[in-house]
Amino acid sequence: MYSIMTMLPSILAISIFFQTFIPVLSTVSWEDWWTYDGISGPAFWGLINPEWSLCNKGRRQSPVNLDPEKLLYDPNLTELHVDRHRVDGIICNTGHSVMFYLENGTKNHINITGGPLSYKYQVYEIHIHYGQQDEMGSEHSINGYSFPAELQIFSFNSQLFANYSDAVQRSHGIVVVSLLLQLGDLSNPELRILTDHLDMIRYSGDEVPVKRLSVADLLPATHYYMTYDGSTTFPACHETVTWLILNKPIYITKQQLYSLRSLMQGSKKNQGIAPLGNNFRPPQPLHNRLVRTNIDFNLRKDDEKYCPSMHKEVYYKANDWKLH
Repeated sequence: MYSIMTMLPSILAISIFFQTFIPVLSTVSWEDWWTYDGISGPAFWGLINPEWSLCNKGRRQSPVNLDPEKLLYDPNLTELHVDRHRVDGIICNTGHSVMFYLENGTKNHINITGGPLSYKYQVYEIHIHYGQQDEMGSEHSINGYSFPAELQIFSFNSQLFANYSDAVQRSHGIVVVSLLLQLGDLSNPELRILTDHLDMIRYSGDEVPVKRLSVADLLPATHYYMTYDGSTTFPACHETVTWLILNKPIYITKQQLYSLRSLMQGSKKNQGIAPLGNNFRPPQPLHNRLVRTNIDFNLRKDDEKYCPSMHKEVYYKANDWKLH
């Protein structure tokens, strides 16, 4: 963790650089100016572009570490519902992440309702964050424990807003369902549909069509989750996101992680520059925000009718789970 005195020379250098050169490079997209490390990494996102100031000043930022001892049970949190029909889309290497964009011309949108949500949210895209080593990669952590990868399903409030770009800047605009990925011998079948295309998107800008993905079947077999109000985990760090972190991982194999770790940040012309992995933002302070859950910690373990099926694993010790 940087101290303020350690960061000060870099902060001054960044300020001088952008004051001097940005007017000349005004035609360059801001998307080209942020990364996950160095002086363009997460600690400096809010300094690169004034419109990204929330990245440094915001007090409802994401991701966060989820402490099981501080979860608040909310009996009003109902089961989450995700439409089950299959969709087509495009998987892409953006240079920052692996993204799956749902085909938006279809009338059969995937909607998310229920849970803590008062509105209907239309699934828009899926992000995959991962590490170059198994000990890191997820953006959210559980009791300080990080997972090798995290898959995030982004959706926007389609009842109030016309599209994602409008919704992401507005209150109650965005919902993200987060799936933590644990190493296992058998992969989630829908995750495999995505990772089977990775060898065709090795470099930034590469994309390839994906057919008949079931977003609902990406989700693990659990009705239990944790939820809090936060932000996008990339610039401009808009604080308009309701996060739902499901209380069970899905599984990814060593081979799938190897395929992810073979992807590159740069274009084929530049030979990739550097690996795409380690594309995760560090945990941000909670600043007294509540993290609610529909897991009732007070239920008796022998009460099969009412007890959550994962009561003994409620602390999200992923190594305790068995493959089903």
